Amino acid sequence: MASRIEWVTPVGTLLAVEPTPAEILAHCGVLATAYNDPHNALMLGHDAVITPREVITLYAEMAERGDVPFLLFRDGELAGDADVRGMAQRTAELAILVAMPSAQGKGLGTRFAIMVHAFAFAQLPVDQLYASIRADNTASRRVFEKLGYVLDRSSAASAYADEPGDVVMSIDRATFLSCHAADMAQIVIAVR
Repeated sequence: MASRIEWVTPVGTLLAVEPTPAEILAHCGVLATAYNDPHNALMLGHDAVITPREVITLYAEMAERGDVPFLLFRDGELAGDADVRGMAQRTAELAILVAMPSAQGKGLGTRFAIMVHAFAFAQLPVDQLYASIRADNTASRRVFEKLGYVLDRSSAASAYADEPGDVVMSIDRATFLSCHAADMAQIVIAVR
């Protein structure tokens, strides 16, 4: 069953949805453009152009692996995507992208990340989440620090590193729920 996460905030109504194939098809071009933006591509760690067809394939592969992808919307407009991936032994990795660089650095990524964490800790068999971040991506690191993440050099964390030079941070369920209790009370998680 697909989920829908909604949060009415001062920056607009935020929505995260597990997308249908039709929704992925409808938004694959915008996502490809976002992934290929030079700033985003550098932070995502790729240099090859990603086509809309490859975006569709990426989402299909996530579904096959049991990952949980989300399309992110602000006031009805696509704002980015996120996913919870690599679930194993009550752990997983969270990844998030605010699509337009002009919308980055304004708290939107933090709010969307809170929503996806709320879902992961409430709906998935996950007690610990990891984030793999390029060492020079200070903006992403700040987002995860605001969420309550700490630097994690454990072997469990290093298994979630996307690239050898990445910084891996982690947060556990209790810490997240303690830090974001007020936010959790405003977030609505429902089946679509």
